[in-house]
Amino acid sequence: MRFGLAGTGHQAGSVHAPALAASSAEGIEFTSVWGRNPAATAGLAARYEATPYQDFDRFLASVDAVDFAVPPDVQAPLATQAARAGKHLLLEKPIALPGPAADELAAAVSQAQVASVVFFTTRFQPDVRAWLDEVAAAGGWAGGQALWLGTALQPGSPFNTPWRHDWGALWDLAPHVISLLWATLGPVTAVTAAAGPEDITHLILRHEGGASAAVTVTLSAPESAAVSRLELWGPAGRSTAPVETGKPIAPLRTALAELAANARTGQLSHPCDVQFGRAVGQVLISAQHQLDGRRGRPG
Repeated sequence: MRFGLAGTGHQAGSVHAPALAASSAEGIEFTSVWGRNPAATAGLAARYEATPYQDFDRFLASVDAVDFAVPPDVQAPLATQAARAGKHLLLEKPIALPGPAADELAAAVSQAQVASVVFFTTRFQPDVRAWLDEVAAAGGWAGGQALWLGTALQPGSPFNTPWRHDWGALWDLAPHVISLLWATLGPVTAVTAAAGPEDITHLILRHEGGASAAVTVTLSAPESAAVSRLELWGPAGRSTAPVETGKPIAPLRTALAELAANARTGQLSHPCDVQFGRAVGQVLISAQHQLDGRRGRPG
């Protein structure tokens, strides 16, 4: 199956391209690179003997599936175009920023009957999947809590990008947390959000079945305070989730392999497909509406 990479930034070069190149055993052929910067596109493509493209339509014509590594506001319209062209999609989270783009993307995927996977990183780690099985078997969880103090907005971080600066941890880190809490406590039915300094965001999630969870996220923490922790509690006691390893290539290879397998077999649903990505995004939008105005953003 011919895969193309859309994007040439830090994540594209350090994670997505190596994962694609290492996935030949899964029947994935890394053939094409699209980017907005001609020099960066040509350079990344040359490293992997792929064909560079600046024309997105020509890029789409050369592949069966697209792995996206671009900001969410860029990803959503391009992925919608790709779905309408019949291409299968590996998407980054969030799948889109506030507005109609996520709905349009999800509708395009459904109408085109293409496969999709959203790369919620830890959901593709073997240790996290084993933990999810364990907590599902135990059942009865009453609640959860998560604290993720990230450092991406510190000077010099390769993740200090314009979209993260504009939208903060709610849109970058919270999707990962919500994904895990959704998988363990049930679908999120309501959210209450409050803002702290910088991009600090506090969420109270209410889940189908009555469980609740408290979440605090930021991208503005100093290195000395960085931490990522998520745990559940209930009659069985407490259970702590394995942390993100910081080595995303292996989980991404799993996500790519599962997308390719679904595309070949016609299996269009996945626990982390675009419809799930849209549902997580709706929680973020509800939280963002509550935060708007407190940080000076128009509602």
